[in-house]
Amino acid sequence: MDKVLTLPDTGAYVLSIRAKAQVFHDPASVKVLETVDLVAPSGATVLIIGDTGTGKELLARHIHEKSGRSGPFVAVNCGAFSENLIESELFGHEAGAFTGAQGARAGWFEAAQHGTLFLDEIGDLPLAMQVKLLRVIQERQVVRLGSRRPVDIDVRLVTATNIDLARAVEAGNFRRDLYYRLNVAVVRLPSLRERPGDIWPLLRHFMETYRIKLRLDKADISPDARQMLLDYEWPGNIRELENVIHYALIVSKNGFIQSGDLRLHPSSAPTHAVNGNHGANGANGGEKTDGNLLPIAIRNLFDTGHPAIYEHMEEILVRQAFARCNGNQIKTAALLGISRNVVRALLKRFGLLSGAGRRATAG
Repeated sequence: MDKVLTLPDTGAYVLSIRAKAQVFHDPASVKVLETVDLVAPSGATVLIIGDTGTGKELLARHIHEKSGRSGPFVAVNCGAFSENLIESELFGHEAGAFTGAQGARAGWFEAAQHGTLFLDEIGDLPLAMQVKLLRVIQERQVVRLGSRRPVDIDVRLVTATNIDLARAVEAGNFRRDLYYRLNVAVVRLPSLRERPGDIWPLLRHFMETYRIKLRLDKADISPDARQMLLDYEWPGNIRELENVIHYALIVSKNGFIQSGDLRLHPSSAPTHAVNGNHGANGANGGEKTDGNLLPIAIRNLFDTGHPAIYEHMEEILVRQAFARCNGNQIKTAALLGISRNVVRALLKRFGLLSGAGRRATAG
């Protein structure tokens, strides 16, 4: 079943923002598609769970297309707006509702009337907004900022997250009542490494897409390069696969991709040969290789007798991630696999949001 889902007008999207193709060839993804096709016409709220870059928005669009709803599909990333703007974005505002609100504007709920509203990164929604979203879901009405008049809405809600919402509930970062409202029909989208049968069809799709974009007469790949792609772990999922193929075709000779043209993350290369080696590195099976230095560092930290090891390690992890993401909270949350609310709480605890740190995260 080589059904391919793509974003409309894919050429208009900037590379690396989202997965732009989805196939259902591997048995794991075929099962997902079968579930989605059953859920789509029901009108039930859907929660899609999957890693970044797995194609959650494409699945949400497919749900909308199969739902039979007459309105539009509207996609909103909850982590893309600051806390003081997201209410206006979702629910709209009247003229004069706040500084700069010169005219009235409908929010995304009204924009999706009779259609589907897809809320991506729902785990990043601030707690105050979670309360208001719950009320909208229950009452089927929105009230614009600066207005007292409710507006009736008929919207199918599909949400997505790359974090464990159940754990977020237990940690107090996500409302339990909203979680149960969203957790009606749950679809888990496997990562690309969990559905290897989809790699080759996706690879062929992106090779043809970029062959046309780059105006190449043909596009092909050597057997060893193909095997490298099939063996790779794909931490960035479909989005990374697209980027790798795009770059490989740019640097290839006459559209023929060889292993040297592939730009793969070294830490995600196959490791079975190293892990199976119990020779020179002793009984730990290669524990002294670069990919296994963390356990050694932790044991060394234990030996120091540090009085608060857990918090110390947590602070190191957060500081390193925050620095790697150049002070961007959204990227830090994605890197650590937690919600932006949790990241903000940790940054405040470790004093990383004061002064220059706060200014760095403003975007």
